[in-house]
Amino acid sequence: MAGEPINIEVYSDALVVLATAGVVVPLVQRFGLSPVLGWLGAGALLGPLGLGSFKDVIPLLYWLTVVETRNVSLIADLGVVFLLFLIGLELSLERLLTMRRLVFGLGSLQVLLTTLVIGGIAALAGAKPAAAVVLGACLALSSTAIVLELLSSQGRLSTGAGRTSFAILLAQDIAVVPILLMISILGAGPASSVWFGILTALGKAAIALVAIVVIGRLLLRPLFRHVATSGTRELFAAATLFVIVASGLVAGLAGLSMALGAFVAGLLLAETEYRKAIEATIEPFKGLLLGLFFFTVGMSIDLREVARQPLMLATAVLGLIAIKTLLTIALARLFRVSWRSAVETGLLLGPAGEFGLVGIGMATGLGLVAAPTSSFAVAVVSLSMALIPPLALISRRLVQRLAPAQPLAAELSAVPTPSKGQAVVIGHGRVGQVISTMLDRHGIAHLAIENDPEIVTEQRQLGRNVFFGDASDPELLKLCGLMEASAVIVTVRSRARIDSIVAVVRELRPDIVVISRARDAEHARHLYSIGVTDAVPETIEASLQLSEATLIGLGRPAGPVIASIHELRDEFRKNLQQAAGAAGRTVSQGLRSGRSGKA
Repeated sequence: MAGEPINIEVYSDALVVLATAGVVVPLVQRFGLSPVLGWLGAGALLGPLGLGSFKDVIPLLYWLTVVETRNVSLIADLGVVFLLFLIGLELSLERLLTMRRLVFGLGSLQVLLTTLVIGGIAALAGAKPAAAVVLGACLALSSTAIVLELLSSQGRLSTGAGRTSFAILLAQDIAVVPILLMISILGAGPASSVWFGILTALGKAAIALVAIVVIGRLLLRPLFRHVATSGTRELFAAATLFVIVASGLVAGLAGLSMALGAFVAGLLLAETEYRKAIEATIEPFKGLLLGLFFFTVGMSIDLREVARQPLMLATAVLGLIAIKTLLTIALARLFRVSWRSAVETGLLLGPAGEFGLVGIGMATGLGLVAAPTSSFAVAVVSLSMALIPPLALISRRLVQRLAPAQPLAAELSAVPTPSKGQAVVIGHGRVGQVISTMLDRHGIAHLAIENDPEIVTEQRQLGRNVFFGDASDPELLKLCGLMEASAVIVTVRSRARIDSIVAVVRELRPDIVVISRARDAEHARHLYSIGVTDAVPETIEASLQLSEATLIGLGRPAGPVIASIHELRDEFRKNLQQAAGAAGRTVSQGLRSGRSGKA
């Protein structure tokens, strides 16, 4: 309302952060450094513990520094939430399940053993048992935000080090719940019911995750379909923000981290046709909010603490990184992770993380950790996090020297020799192998593309015309003869991969026949809408084959049964194509009306 006083403090702090985004970070990038370093450095220098502590002596600093941490921290926390949501979008439930051994095996062991080792060292240094356990658990955690942002910006989440790092970080995020619960129980004293508290907290967490998954499965796709038909980008952005914040809030109310709730929502949306549109919508928000988060982490670095005992602080930081790195490498090797990936993962996860700051702050408030010890531990956590970008650079150079990349096996380095009119089979798992067998029997020339090196090696040794590579790479498709091919058959299972492959194929050859595997009728309708010539839904084909076997088993003549099955298959195909066409017209009309309404 007009006439109400303006909160100058909040606006001046916001201006400092925006100036950092517009001036300091681009300057840091110009020198080839990570923007994360720019945010961290600016937070340390311009925060309340840096130059901001002199604002009473030099009044001008009031306008050049952040006066109050809470003015930016609440919004900054959303940066991690957005990051985990995007990571969930890039994954899928299917891919996550394939990582369960690393998440629940390697990740859990890393948290447990690191807690025991660091807690034991803290106890030997004179800390009380409760404080030693708390410090060990908090320092065992690594920085999800910084590590994943670095890997994501470099496009390295799908590498061996990226997958291993993500698996351990996900396990750590899950472990935050019992760690914070443990701190609250230890702080409450011996009279509290430990088991009742544990069961209550775990029950709330389980209910929250089930609620997010169930409601997401039922409502997310209809919600985005409804919003997409409006043709208004603003409403699409609003729906996306609603899903991120709501899922995070549900998780937060149950004692989980908001980021974990947003991650689950991202996983659910990764299976939908709206994934790419959602990514494009929230990418600008994520970048600025995540930068704000790094800025607040930098503000927790107390430069006076650094000046007070620099040698001890440096020893503690380097010791922490060394212990966690060595433990992570050893455990990763135990789980048969390659040396290159194990060393890189160890160095990335050696520093402490943002949830460690939360746990230490909570323990200090409950009187478990003394204030001087807490201040020192916070400085260790913050300084170690600031070392992540240079450690990432060191790790990549180090692994190249320690374990140079091995040359590809002969089977994987084979170069295709395409011929005019041949078919291209994408994916050579069980489905692709059956298709290749049938094409061979009917004398149809073809080659296959597969991204699993073990399958390629095995099938080439059996004489199959299979080549290693990523079928969404346009150059590889051209090399495999796509421009002269007669048809493309997509047999991969991942919806996201099918979408990307079809998009590239259609861009290069709008006229070619594209036949794709589909999960179900809904997936088939989506594939028809993006340009697939024919989609084969697994559920419908299974029901048709079962019907055929049933009718023949009941004594009906095989000829009429097969003919009726073909007729029904054609009816299904026609209905799916018509539904896909109607949906496409609805969306395009909505977009046109949205644009005309703006004109």
